[in-house]
Amino acid sequence: MFITSPDLAAEPGIRHAFFTREGGVSTGIYASLNGGLGSSDAPEAIAENRKRMAAHLAVEPSHLVSLYQVHSADVEIVGGPWQAERPKADAMVSVAPGVALGISTADCGPILFADSEARVIGAAHSGWKGAFTGIVASTVTAMEKLGARRERILAVLGPTISAGAYEVGPEFVERFKSANPTYARFFTASERAAHAMFDLPAFIGLRAQEAGIGRFVDLGLCTYGDPQRFFSYRRTTHNAEPDYGRLISAIALD
Repeated sequence: MFITSPDLAAEPGIRHAFFTREGGVSTGIYASLNGGLGSSDAPEAIAENRKRMAAHLAVEPSHLVSLYQVHSADVEIVGGPWQAERPKADAMVSVAPGVALGISTADCGPILFADSEARVIGAAHSGWKGAFTGIVASTVTAMEKLGARRERILAVLGPTISAGAYEVGPEFVERFKSANPTYARFFTASERAAHAMFDLPAFIGLRAQEAGIGRFVDLGLCTYGDPQRFFSYRRTTHNAEPDYGRLISAIALD
């Protein structure tokens, strides 16, 4: 049902999980632990799945909070459940105990952050656009405002599409190389002419290094290549399926 990071598990006062697609009640293409509020799955199934996730994290179902993710570099400070609609942003930070920050992904990178000494946590959704525009740095800066120190922050990257499954076109490559010629190292030739394979996890790792994070850990899990455990937007597209489930990665303070 879930995967844990040994590094995060060793941090005192923090609960976390990278939930897989196993252990829920959804059926069909959403089977079975779909936590995506933006999917077209049955709302009652999503609610039950998220209730199970919240129970594992020892928080109330209403206290597993998620965003309306828009591939931005915007961060929200969380003090408790949202009082209105989910804000449009792609990362959350908090010092509130009993609140789980839940990121939704299906190929993009879910990153969980912690400075256990300062008791500051964060969670970010990092696709290529978020990584490119600075979601990692924005999350770290927001954590600092709550008392964290970036050199103490541990950041863990959960299940993400790997370079072996992420083919991109020439315009995508040019966008990165134009911004910084050294970004060429994140691309390798693909079997299709003028296309390339993009290493999103490695690029996220670079952005974490540039942000001055004390420790960055990549769990090395590919969403595309493991259909039993993970949802994948790209795999869904290749299979011509009408929709896809979402994985939830979450972190909370005791």
